[in-house]
Amino acid sequence: MTANAALDDPGEHENPYAAQQRRAARVVHLIRDSFATVEPRADEVARYFYAVLFTIAPNTRDLFPINMEVQRSRFFHAMVHVVQMIDRPQELEPYLRQLGRDHRKFDVVNEHFEAVGTALLAALKHYLDEDWTEELERAWADAYAVVARTMQEGAADATGPAWWPATVVDHHRIDRSVAVIRVQPDEPVPYRSGQYVSVEIPQRPRLWRSLSPANPPRDDGIMEFHVRTVDSGWVSRPLVHHVQIGDRWRIGSPMGNLWMNPAADRDMLLIAGGTGLAPMRAVIGELEQRTNTPNVELFFGGRTASDLYQLDELRQLAGRYPWLSLTPVTEDGSVPGGFAGTLPEIVTSYGPWTGYDVLIAGSPEMIRATVSRMLVAGTTFDQISYDSFPTD
Repeated sequence: MTANAALDDPGEHENPYAAQQRRAARVVHLIRDSFATVEPRADEVARYFYAVLFTIAPNTRDLFPINMEVQRSRFFHAMVHVVQMIDRPQELEPYLRQLGRDHRKFDVVNEHFEAVGTALLAALKHYLDEDWTEELERAWADAYAVVARTMQEGAADATGPAWWPATVVDHHRIDRSVAVIRVQPDEPVPYRSGQYVSVEIPQRPRLWRSLSPANPPRDDGIMEFHVRTVDSGWVSRPLVHHVQIGDRWRIGSPMGNLWMNPAADRDMLLIAGGTGLAPMRAVIGELEQRTNTPNVELFFGGRTASDLYQLDELRQLAGRYPWLSLTPVTEDGSVPGGFAGTLPEIVTSYGPWTGYDVLIAGSPEMIRATVSRMLVAGTTFDQISYDSFPTD
């Protein structure tokens, strides 16, 4: 037997723990490799998945909006997230439990999970075609069983309501594309500064949209949201243009871990692109209430000056608090006293930010570019936290 053959077939004397690790690594490889094959056809796979789901479980159709475009995107976004973390159970488990709690708002019951698993395997088998094997089917089936069980456990352990009813009490358009909206929940929503929630508005029933509160939790429960219209945005456009005072919303379970170390006394670097400023305002708002506050460096960026929609208010805050420093960044250099360039470029020009907790919020593209460039600059991954979710 050759050395390579011995590695491929460890034999009967292999340590049981080593064998388990080897099998786990094999499953991760199978899932990631097969997912990479179907990912370029994400929309087709999602369409096939939902077609099978609605065929084998017709009652699930009423859980979703009439237009499925956004839902298909969110489905694949969640799959990407799970596949990325499949070999990091310490990160995947809390995400799935949180996802299970959040899915209560869809009236999901345990029976739905079996139908979803069947539809998922059917879609993967269809698009992997000749690459689909019994071993691959077992890998995906076992992985999905873990996902479903963890989500169900998260839902079962939830103590609060599936969603909170709320009333719009203020709607202010800053310009043609950005609005600030305040809602009054019937009961306070138990979120933490930096988290996000999903909202359902009467103009788009069953089409939930993720938003970050721009204020820390208040005694009166009022939550402020910042919304910018997205091209072809099914929810962002009515949020900016059609929401009325008195509208009744539903607010889903709080999610996310943007501010992972709120009790830490380390200095903080906040990087906000566009309405990614909202959770940073919540973090700053909470820090305002503390007696011992770390130094906070806020980089606020966009393509043009109009993207920096609350720059005047931020400058007032920075002038009021010596612990808060503000750096505006625009790609066209149109803000006096600001920097010209992209957020990743300007932030990393200061070095690796050793000793700082780094919070990043903005578009998924901006987050990816910033994280990548900071890691190259020497910032360690355990310094960085962010939440990436679909905005429309």
